[in-house]
Amino acid sequence: MPLGYISRRLLHLLLIMFGVSVLVFLMLRMIPGDPAQLLLGEYASPEELARLRAQLGLDKSLLTQYGIYLKNILQGDFGKSLRTGAPIVDEIGVRLVATLELSLAAMVIATLLGIAAGVVSSVRQYSLFDYGSMFLALIGVSMPIFWLGLMLIYLLSVKFPILPMMGRITMGLEAPSVTGLVILDTLIAGRPAAFVDALRHLILPSFTLATIPMAIIARITRSSMLEVLNRDYVRTARAKGMHEAVVILRHALRNAFLPVVTVIGLNLGLLLGGAVLTETIFSWPGLGRYVVDSLMGRDYAAVQGCILIFAVLMTLINLAVDLIYALLDPRIRVHE
Repeated sequence: MPLGYISRRLLHLLLIMFGVSVLVFLMLRMIPGDPAQLLLGEYASPEELARLRAQLGLDKSLLTQYGIYLKNILQGDFGKSLRTGAPIVDEIGVRLVATLELSLAAMVIATLLGIAAGVVSSVRQYSLFDYGSMFLALIGVSMPIFWLGLMLIYLLSVKFPILPMMGRITMGLEAPSVTGLVILDTLIAGRPAAFVDALRHLILPSFTLATIPMAIIARITRSSMLEVLNRDYVRTARAKGMHEAVVILRHALRNAFLPVVTVIGLNLGLLLGGAVLTETIFSWPGLGRYVVDSLMGRDYAAVQGCILIFAVLMTLINLAVDLIYALLDPRIRVHE
């Protein structure tokens, strides 16, 4: 992979961050409401409001406020939360790891089940499995996340108490934080009971979050595989007497995987930034809930920091998808 291409994409990353920071900075300040009034309450005196606005820098011009903000984020300082007073970097870091754990688990479920369903449906086209899996995929795309989450909680946590309904781990079983990922931290600490408990907490929210990307991946995989299975090189591989599994996995799936990689990358980015409903329903302490709480509290700096993180993650995921393209298909060449 040419270094020039990677350098250009990293430059694009910086430009995107700058553009996102400008847009979010201006859009948030168009929201009705005064952060100082919100913090001090409706009975605060004008002198108290003016003093707090000066302390927060809200009495300066928008250009000056943005200049101060940009200087701080370049130094790795996103400021302090208006609601909690804690450094925003620390709050985002803790919640981002929780969102990553949930999103990655959901993406693993969606990818494995979606690809498997798509491949089998394409190989057994017009079979009962094909019709059934594509019907379920249609339901998965159409079903509201909040309704599915509530139904799973009712069935598997209330009606039949098999799985816990909220949180990341049962209180008292927490392991020392090393990576921030509860699943890994319990393994590192050598606590199998805590690992199983954390895994049980992860099942319901991750499966709920995985339903839509799972359905999309299954349908895209099926369509791409059906197109590839009719190609001449697949017929040639079969004519040579290769085992059907080798034909499907080595020749067909690899060449059908490019659009699937795109869908996986896009959906991973969407999961990282769009897990608000799932995190709210299952009381998962992730970044999505933090953004909503910050918006409700007019916490400008916290929202700006979160959206910048989302923009960076989306750009990095797109870059990773482009690099995987070249690895999967040697015919793809990225020129300097």
